[in-house]
Amino acid sequence: MSDAIKHECGIAFVRLLKPLEYYREKYGSAFYGVNKMYLLMEKQHNRGQDGAGLASIKLDMKPGQRYISRVRSNEQSPIQDIFKQANESINGKLTEPNSKPEDTQWLKENVSYIGEVFLGHVRYGTHGKNSIESVHPFLRQNNWMHRNLIVAGNFNMTNNSVLFDNLVNIGQHPKENVDTVTVMEKIGHFLDGEVSKLYKKLKKEGYSKVEASPEIAKRLNVTKILKKSSKYWDGGYAMAGLLGHGDAFVLRDPAGIRPAYYYKDDEVVVVASERPVIQTVFNVSINDVHELDPGKAIIVKKDGETTIDQIIAPLERKACSFERIYFSRGSDASIYQERKELGRLVMPQVLKEINNDTVNSVFSFIPNTAETSFYGMVEAAQDELNKQKEASILAEKDKLTNERLHAILTPKIRTEKIAIKDAKLRTFITEDSSRDDLVAHVYDVTYGVVKPEDNLVIIDDSIVRGTTLKKSIIKMMDRLNPKKIVVVSSAPQIRFPDCYGIDMANMDGLIAFKAAMALLKEKGKMSLVDEVYAKCKAQENVKDSEVINHVNEIYNEFTANEISDKISELLTEESVKAEVKIIYQTVENLHKACPENLGDWYFTGNYPTEGGNRVANRAFMNFYEGKKERAY
Repeated sequence: MSDAIKHECGIAFVRLLKPLEYYREKYGSAFYGVNKMYLLMEKQHNRGQDGAGLASIKLDMKPGQRYISRVRSNEQSPIQDIFKQANESINGKLTEPNSKPEDTQWLKENVSYIGEVFLGHVRYGTHGKNSIESVHPFLRQNNWMHRNLIVAGNFNMTNNSVLFDNLVNIGQHPKENVDTVTVMEKIGHFLDGEVSKLYKKLKKEGYSKVEASPEIAKRLNVTKILKKSSKYWDGGYAMAGLLGHGDAFVLRDPAGIRPAYYYKDDEVVVVASERPVIQTVFNVSINDVHELDPGKAIIVKKDGETTIDQIIAPLERKACSFERIYFSRGSDASIYQERKELGRLVMPQVLKEINNDTVNSVFSFIPNTAETSFYGMVEAAQDELNKQKEASILAEKDKLTNERLHAILTPKIRTEKIAIKDAKLRTFITEDSSRDDLVAHVYDVTYGVVKPEDNLVIIDDSIVRGTTLKKSIIKMMDRLNPKKIVVVSSAPQIRFPDCYGIDMANMDGLIAFKAAMALLKEKGKMSLVDEVYAKCKAQENVKDSEVINHVNEIYNEFTANEISDKISELLTEESVKAEVKIIYQTVENLHKACPENLGDWYFTGNYPTEGGNRVANRAFMNFYEGKKERAY
């Protein structure tokens, strides 16, 4: 994606089901769990580079022995930093005079992160400053082992204000009005309640205070706690949690918006945000890794018993299509094919734009994440060229010479590496006042491969704001002197804000919205803006279930092609000599390519939860009122 956009967060959970000595004997190291966590997190670094955190729990530790360890970082390379800190802590203990590095029990009792339960998180912040306090996992501490709670997740809640007020109404005093805090405190509230109820019950049964503790661990109903905690959550989430005594869970939202995959054998239970990560790290086949169904939680009790429980009734499945287009690693077998299909399906629009002239066209991609869609587009282009060759051969079959046959068969689809991103320069661009000049040099181009009579076709994952296209890419492509520049988005037009984890919160930042507003102005229909604002304003105090997304009325005035044509104009500066055309994937073709991930609210405004429509309207009102604040 050439536009700067935040990624998704990623979670990694590992629960070892055997004694630590087992892993030492079989795999040669008592650090098996830590090593696997490093790999799971590193292979999900594409999902988050603002921060990273790791927490671990040791089972069956004696009172006074440390059983929870946590490390977090918001440094430039946070995953490397947290494991550097963890290694320094480990090595410090191993080099002490009386250390026993060959004694697994000594390691568990004395060395951090030598435990059985692990939770990791990689973060891209979607709001607020990137302070260390915003980095997961979060820890809610208590002297009662069972009441210690560690939470990390890939999520945003649309109704955080409601959740915050609910906590206040039950007597809590949350330290901050953000969804990470409200979610953790809600789980913590019901966890406290269940532990207290069990303790009172066990006292009546004759258990002493000391005897009650292990019995609470056995009887604690995590499913019940999650059902009560999540009752009013509205958002997309894959929520993971560890309890101090060793119970653990990962809960997925009822619409399946955020992804979660799991693997279990007799040695380990693993959960991650991406399937191929588990396949690679544990060397298992695609059939061994399962998707956690919407509204369900995988729950691992302290004794290792693992269940998949329905926590929330599932909604219509609306798994995020952006996961398939861009966020997830393309090494997943299904995602790879889906991205190729996205490129293939958009090709008819490209052929129309270049008048089927594949001979005088150069095909390329930008950035590297668009490479897979590029392969699909090129395959479709080759199919078209083959049809042209077959037609020529059939038309001339009675008078075809060897020379003419050779001339017909010689043309090939021309593919080139046109743009190369200068990553070092990119990290340097921080100051807005000098950004425009610097951003124009983010990419280097390959000279000498494009002729003046050529069309230059470049495919991108998606075009969100269009800033980099306008300030850099189109200008750089124009230096090659093509006849025409065709920029292809493998995703449809992004028209609405996301409120489930992607940093697309403001309407006026979206180039499709800017184009629609420009068209309204041209056609003398700006009164519609006032009408839509009034309708949005009138719904401010109604229930989420009654809110209608009125922003759709802005887009309904125009066809998708009209908006694309206006986007082409807005992103082409006067200095550009080549004709410029921007093409977007259709929503229909997106659904054909990604049939299991039909979440398309950023393209269509069809939000999968009740809170989504309110966010869309609030984002429009913020635009109208000139506010730069977030809509959720």
